[in-house]
Amino acid sequence: MPLTFRLDPPLTPELRDGILGLWADVSNAGGAVGFVAPVAPEAIRPELVKHMVGMAEGRQRLLVGFDAAGVPAATAFFSFNTHRLMTHWVWLYTVMVHPAHQGKGYGRDLMKAAEEAARGFDGIDAVRLTCRGGLGLEHFYAACGYKEVGRVPGAIRVAPDDHRDDITMLLSLT
Repeated sequence: MPLTFRLDPPLTPELRDGILGLWADVSNAGGAVGFVAPVAPEAIRPELVKHMVGMAEGRQRLLVGFDAAGVPAATAFFSFNTHRLMTHWVWLYTVMVHPAHQGKGYGRDLMKAAEEAARGFDGIDAVRLTCRGGLGLEHFYAACGYKEVGRVPGAIRVAPDDHRDDITMLLSLT
């Protein structure tokens, strides 16, 4: 059954806790979403609070994919630029699909929903994201229409002896 995507759903305690659980599950399954396993939801909470503050201030928006039971199974956060020369594109952060739903095409569905949402934002010409090298994520994003536009070798330290490239991808909406 496909996910149901909602842009800016009401941020209830249940949704907040569902996103925390999703984020922890993705991280603990090896997902490249800002944390390294093992991680508990409480360690992730401060990062989610930063996103929530950005949402309250109108600087960020949330896209959630809900499964048939109404549980968050996928998310992506949009972050708007405040620099006057860069307001024509948005960042896409914390793009994730629950490990139980991997391999069902939900990642592509999430990226399509994110593209559609971004096309609805006034004055936005592109979506930019970064991904961690070494996992093939750049190939997934390329298959979703993104182009690699930059790479910083070894910029992400996953462990003392494990450095990964920081890859910047761009989707033009024009």
